Amino acid sequence: MQLEQLNDFLVDKIDDMKAQDIKTIDVQGKSSITDFMIVCTGTSKRHVSSIAEHVAKESKLAGLAPLGIDGEEQGEWVVLDMGSTIVHVMQEEQRELYQLEKLWG
Repeated sequence: MQLEQLNDFLVDKIDDMKAQDIKTIDVQGKSSITDFMIVCTGTSKRHVSSIAEHVAKESKLAGLAPLGIDGEEQGEWVVLDMGSTIVHVMQEEQRELYQLEKLWG
């Protein structure tokens, strides 16, 4: 799957779960670990975990198993490493605190 197709796929699966304020950030040349970050907001710990679970499940079904997932148990900030794209699913408080768009944009 091409990089643009991967990002479109991930955004679509995130949107399936009604995540809010979905942003794709190009970090090519700024990060040595990934090319893109997708950041979105969930409304509760359960919502954040559910978004991440859905993206991981749908990715596996498409033959794109995540390289790693972290933060599912806490549900405040879940990170899915998809290789060339890292997905950050955050509660609003964490998103405002860490301001990833401002840091990497």
